[in-house]
Amino acid sequence: MQTIDVLIVGAGPTGLALAIDLVRRKVPALVIERADALFPGSRGKGIQPRTMEVFDDLGVLDAILDSGGVYPPVVIWQGGKPQRQHQMFDTVAPSEAEPYTAPWMVPQWRTQQILLDRLRELGGDVAFGRELVSLTQDADGVTASLSCGADVRARYLVAADGGRSTVRQRIGIGMAGETVDEHPILVADVRIPALDRDSWHTFPPRGETDGFLAICPLAGTEDFQLVAQFRDGAPLDLSIDGIRRLVSSRSHLACEQLTDVLWASDFRPRAALADRFQERRVFLAGDAAHVHSPAGGQGLNTSIQDAYNLGWKLDAVLRGRADAALLQSYEEERRAVAAAVLTLSSSVHRGEVRRGQATQQLGLGYRTSSLAVETREGLPDDALHAGDRAPDGRRGGLRLFDAFRGPHWTLLTVGADVSLPPLSLRTIRISAYEAYGTGVFLVRPDGYIGWAGDTAAGLESYTARFGSTLVDSNS
Repeated sequence: MQTIDVLIVGAGPTGLALAIDLVRRKVPALVIERADALFPGSRGKGIQPRTMEVFDDLGVLDAILDSGGVYPPVVIWQGGKPQRQHQMFDTVAPSEAEPYTAPWMVPQWRTQQILLDRLRELGGDVAFGRELVSLTQDADGVTASLSCGADVRARYLVAADGGRSTVRQRIGIGMAGETVDEHPILVADVRIPALDRDSWHTFPPRGETDGFLAICPLAGTEDFQLVAQFRDGAPLDLSIDGIRRLVSSRSHLACEQLTDVLWASDFRPRAALADRFQERRVFLAGDAAHVHSPAGGQGLNTSIQDAYNLGWKLDAVLRGRADAALLQSYEEERRAVAAAVLTLSSSVHRGEVRRGQATQQLGLGYRTSSLAVETREGLPDDALHAGDRAPDGRRGGLRLFDAFRGPHWTLLTVGADVSLPPLSLRTIRISAYEAYGTGVFLVRPDGYIGWAGDTAAGLESYTARFGSTLVDSNS
């Protein structure tokens, strides 16, 4: 029987991001994937600003930037002619504190390949063609039986196996939700050489039984993502001939102008949330825990940030740096975020909320978490609090994100000449900075502020609460 610290079920963006975070911390982790290769489609193509910051920390941002591009303007066609255009996203200007503010388009298959390449660079890998059949838990770990006949013994198991999660079903966690749109959606990766790649081409419904058609050039490729809604109740035809007829009937394009269908699927937009994210030694992450409408590009990003939240906590517990109770904060923090993002995704789908600042995910945080301790009093709501994302910035030739990058905690003093307790922490001091105000800030490994104060009074009690969790992982 193979033994491992963490078994990750599913090699999508969630599972791969978690594996990278664990392997870079020297945590033995195994990713199994029932398919023989990575997911081949473009489905989750939008990388939101907060996820770009996560990718910076995980060491894949340069590859993501090199492989994608900005979203083109939306052009609306009628009568075979382009009529008007608009931007899909409200423009938000970048700042010193928020260097990334616009979504970046990368097809999901390419994002996953970049993550897999990084995992292999760090010494990890994925075991393809391995399907989880059953699992049992006891006080010390999880035993997973695989379709190949082998068993794997792990101290913890993370389900990153999608909305129809086998793991979630095996451990009996329910998932409640609603259909956001009763009309089915077809999504496909296609090639249409005759169509220009400077616009996101949209074709409004021509009649009551038609739905919309949208054809978006996929940055960094020769392909387009085609999305079509169906209202007539007829079965969806995912064949190349069926998709050609669809394009011909709803646009000015002829059947033969669509030369290839690389991947196709269908779904009904749904919003659903798992009843809980943890069952003893098993955790749910990504679509296994929450399913979103694709509107607003929130699902993949929320999923990757699940992994980013869980990775450092598993490391701390497995190394004996923290009590296992720390792992309960994963559900406490991420389930609340997922619930809020589900509401946002559904609102964007219905046209109630514009894409832009609301969908960046930079404002998501953990102020109410048991891990967030704010010792300053009378702070206005728009001030930086414990639980908030730690802003970027440059002071004295130092970029804060460079200082935060890596699997460690960071103790930051801002415009405060205060004495600090003798802790084995990476410590930096900078002058006053508007994004922070002044004070002492303890930044978690996932870039959120765990503790904040005008002075260091109370910091030692916070570190004692979490044992040696806060010791620099590199020390």
